[in-house]
Amino acid sequence: MHNSEAVALSAALLAAAGELTRRINDGVAARGFEELRPAHGFAFARLAPHGATATELAAHLGVTKQAASQLVDELARKGYVERRPHPGDARARLVVLTERGRACTRAAEEAMADAVRAWGELLGEGELRALRDGLARIAPYGPIKPAW
Repeated sequence: MHNSEAVALSAALLAAAGELTRRINDGVAARGFEELRPAHGFAFARLAPHGATATELAAHLGVTKQAASQLVDELARKGYVERRPHPGDARARLVVLTERGRACTRAAEEAMADAVRAWGELLGEGELRALRDGLARIAPYGPIKPAW
């Protein structure tokens, strides 16, 4: 692949990621969660399975612990997360999604499905599956996090 083709492919992947982020955020807002922004969704992706400490969230987001703590404070004020005692470390607090946070996560999943459905209409199901499979081989274990 020539440099110009590599640049074009890189630009297309970055544009697709940006468009997907925008569609998910717009879909979440349309489902009643207007006060959130994409950074919140990346935090939810880390918190959704089992929660995380502010330090773990900071590492996931690529921000300082102070910035992650401020984000947690904001999400707690809005009712999306709560702090609980950490089951394995008495000094730490575990940040977990509330029912509102889980509802927002479900809204994001619906928005993702809508975005991918539109791609399927454009590409066809076979091409879409091939795209998914190819991307899974390129980045099989990559966390869902911002690239800032």
